Formats: sequence, C-alpha cells, structure tokens
Amino acid sequence: MRRLSLILCAIALLAQGPKYKLGHAPSDADIATTDIFIAPDGKGLPPGKGTAFDAKETYSRRCARCHGTQGQGDQEGPLVGGKDSLKTAKPLKTVGSFWPYSTTLYDYIRRAMPFDNPGLLDANQTYAVTALILHWNGIIGEKDVIDATTLPKVKMPNRDGFVKDDRPGTGAKAKKKKK
Repeated sequence: MRRLSLILCAIALLAQGPKYKLGHAPSDADIATTDIFIAPDGKGLPPGKGTAFDAKETYSRRCARCHGTQGQGDQEGPLVGGKDSLKTAKPLKTVGSFWPYSTTLYDYIRRAMPFDNPGLLDANQTYAVTALILHWNGIIGEKDVIDATTLPKVKMPNRDGFVKDDRPGTGAKAKKKKK
C-alpha cells in the first residue's frame, strides 16, 4: 500500500507543476492518512478501543444526519436490518445482513466517514461507532469493548455467505466436491 501511495503522490507532483500553481508536495503526514489498510484478520488495526455506549455522541454529531438516528437510513442507506433477507426477492444489504468481516466495517468508517470529512474520527471514535453499528445489528452487546484484539473475533452473520475466489494468486483454495 505504501508503494501505491508514493506512486500516486509522485503523479500528483508531476501534474501540479509551476504552470498551474496547484497542490503541494505531500508530507509524510499526508501520505500516512492514506497509507492505511485493515485486513479481514485485523492486521493493521490501530491501538484504541470503544463500546457502543461510548459512540452515542459521536454518532449523533457525525453520522445520524445521513444514516438516521438508529442506523435505519435517511439520506444514505440503512446500516441495520435485513436479517434473513438475502435469499428473498428484495434483499436488504446492511452491515448486519451482508458484510462478511467486522474489520472491514472499521476500515470503511476510518477511510470514508463522515462523507463530508473522511478520516475525521480518531481510532477510539472509530472503534466506538463500529461497536454501535454492530450492537444495533444484534451482533455484540452495548458495553462490549471493541479493539484490535476483539474486533477480528466478531463473527458476522454472513461470514460464510460468500464464494471463495480460488483463482491462482488469491491465496484461497477451492473446496473439493464430495462425490
């Protein structure tokens, strides 16, 4: 990931040039904000912790205007609901019904939320909002502590609902069919 970030920064430097007087050379801090990746197994999760209880103020101030007061959806789609709907004619793909890994929820919130100011939340706020959404989906308790150790252990309801990509180079192996 760091290599990709450096390449993108180099392209940006070449594009800015003196003619247009746009942009600036990225600092190490600029690169660090985009050089993040959280793997499904939790590798890359930062220090910090949070609970659903801790997230109420942050969610109210930073998330509710788009996602509704209880994650039910408003300007953006819902974060909760959809349980057992994936095999119906109208599946509702939410964090609780569709997402396979809890760590990818943390990663997405960290990188992309709030939409108008991505990366605004610190690690503790991100853990707490992640916990709140998991709690609203009935996956964890309100006071369960979510951190780099506990988050990867959260088993999402649809964890096994995806087909493994067994193409060469993906690291997955195809399951042998029983005859």
